[in-house]
Amino acid sequence: MQRVDPGSVLVMQFAKWPEAGRVKTRLMPELGAEGAMNAHVRLSLAVLENLLASGFEVRFMWDRRLATVPEAASPILQLLEARTVGQSWQQGDVLGERMTRALESGLQTVGKALIVGSDCPSVDADYVRLAVATLDEVDVVLGPSDDGGYVLIGARASAPDMLASVDWGTEKALEQTCDQLTQAGLTFALLPEKWDVDEPEDWRRFIGQSSG
Repeated sequence: MQRVDPGSVLVMQFAKWPEAGRVKTRLMPELGAEGAMNAHVRLSLAVLENLLASGFEVRFMWDRRLATVPEAASPILQLLEARTVGQSWQQGDVLGERMTRALESGLQTVGKALIVGSDCPSVDADYVRLAVATLDEVDVVLGPSDDGGYVLIGARASAPDMLASVDWGTEKALEQTCDQLTQAGLTFALLPEKWDVDEPEDWRRFIGQSSG
């Protein structure tokens, strides 16, 4: 695999503040509001460790500004401080707009920008490196998830409407994104399929692999 200058790549982790009742709601019937929030924190930390292991610059992007930081965020904030990871806030009303703006902002200072969600612990350091290498050949790279969405998006070029009109959180998200990229005139490639944590069975899978 071709050597990549780590300074030419930015990997952004999208995350919601850990607040009971606002995160991992599909886990709440099994774990309760507090348990789902704790699961969110654990997943966020696992993803952050994986991204840091890639060797590229990482930026942690919260879903919004808060006047008072939730106490549950302390483990995440401590790791961010310990590893000198920059923090910022997502901009936009819907996920597609937020991701497009983040990619556009990143590409102002680096050659390749990537986004990974905090519920995607299957995205390990090697997968991130594969995504970066793939961007040598195409404008956009996508890491499909087994539920019809995707666990990673990376770009070396962007377009304003590249992620418009996508039904986020549905089994059509990946297919619709590919259609939008084609309409925007951007080339793209798909990486091997991974999985994320949305449902209780996904959480059990994560726990099983973490303790294995």
